[in-house]
Amino acid sequence: MFRLSNLLHSVIENKPERVLNGSIAIWNFTNRCNLSCLHCYSKSTLDEVDTLTTAQIKKTILEMKENGVKFIIFSGGEPLTRKDLFEIADFCKDNSIITYLSSNGLYFTKGNVKRIVDTFNYVGISIDGDAPTHDYFRGLKGAFTETLKAVRIANEHGGKVGIRFTITKDTLGSLEYIFDLAEKENISKIYISHLVYSGRGLDNLKMDLSKEQRRKSVEFILDKAFEYYETGREIEIVTGNMEQDAILFLNRFTLKYPHLKEKMRERLVSWGGNSAGRKLLNINSEGDVRPDPFFPLTVGNIIEENFGDIWQSGELLNQLRIHPRAQISGICASCEQIDICNGGSRSRAYAITGDLWSEDPSCYLTEQERRRS
Repeated sequence: MFRLSNLLHSVIENKPERVLNGSIAIWNFTNRCNLSCLHCYSKSTLDEVDTLTTAQIKKTILEMKENGVKFIIFSGGEPLTRKDLFEIADFCKDNSIITYLSSNGLYFTKGNVKRIVDTFNYVGISIDGDAPTHDYFRGLKGAFTETLKAVRIANEHGGKVGIRFTITKDTLGSLEYIFDLAEKENISKIYISHLVYSGRGLDNLKMDLSKEQRRKSVEFILDKAFEYYETGREIEIVTGNMEQDAILFLNRFTLKYPHLKEKMRERLVSWGGNSAGRKLLNINSEGDVRPDPFFPLTVGNIIEENFGDIWQSGELLNQLRIHPRAQISGICASCEQIDICNGGSRSRAYAITGDLWSEDPSCYLTEQERRRS
């Protein structure tokens, strides 16, 4: 995740950067879901049966804690379909692990919303455009109305709530709308996710933006980030699955704050770009461990092995933990900015070429931008 708003505040105002000294796990606790989203990588339905027991999950949480995992994002499917979800989240809290909830919001009610916002440090609710766009993209008529209700009641109960938006050809026309909605509803965070080709996402590769569309959309996002900072608007902007955004951000930042260019660059190198297998991991509903949720290969299974044995060994993880990933071919091999983006998504590279170490096919940077000026 690229937290550009946080970087703006910390570098310009000479504040300590917000750093999590540990790893982040995105855990798909269930494969059950009440929606059929076009971009979904988990192919979820409501007919799924949970594989992982509460006891197995708690055992793994303790093993994750021992191995430096400090942060778990509760995902799915729709995580709120698990009856033991709050018990699991409370167990994380008892073990000093930060928890985020990633939800479609359709199971939020006035009866359970206080429990949700009191339990999770942050709640990300997916909205993919205006009502027609969102309902089409999520596969359910009326979904937008109910999801927006969830955002509002969570806000009313004092929760830290953000919008999660996946940018595709189908939703691109709603990008500006999402920012307008956040401003109107006083939503504190916007997370923009670029598409990664995997699962339904791979089936729908045609949904992805062209490089020209991606660049234009990222430039709009950067415009909003600088606007919010300069006007004091407290809306945090984060982008995901496109670490090259950081290089375009650095160029924009340099134009406005040339005297802080090297300081910002040092922060970006320290952030490290794509962190799959390094500071990021995924556990799916079957217990498979992957370097990220879209990764085509597994490195182990928590039902069969101790998490620590999985996370601390293996040639693939060792390769992914090289920073920068100088072994990547194509345009990355000569890129002078790879220490910032770390080569981007290995999952996208594999989906298109069958080679984990080929260039990220979605990189939109020009030859000049790939040089360090």
